[in-house]
Amino acid sequence: MGEALSDRFDDDDYPAYSMGRAAEILGVTPAFLRSLGAARLIEPLRSAGGHRRYSRRQLRLAARARRLLDQGTPLDAACRIISLEDQLEEALRLNAELRPNTEP
Repeated sequence: MGEALSDRFDDDDYPAYSMGRAAEILGVTPAFLRSLGAARLIEPLRSAGGHRRYSRRQLRLAARARRLLDQGTPLDAACRIISLEDQLEEALRLNAELRPNTEP
């Protein structure tokens, strides 16, 4: 049996948002989202018609980039900061999963 529609929308990586809707949610322009794609911070999936589709996880990364840029951080530096933070978060998550339970 296939995945339920509600399960897909609960998935942080499901590309649920069009570029226009993503830009509206974030309060940015579509050009800003394209610039993040060009910088390879977020790479949206493409619909069958070729339209960009964004996930909630990608929207969080874009929002973080917007905050850093608003603080005066250059785009390339903001993307590097976010990429490193994302890698650290994933490493900590994996470490916690692999660490044996040491509680008595």
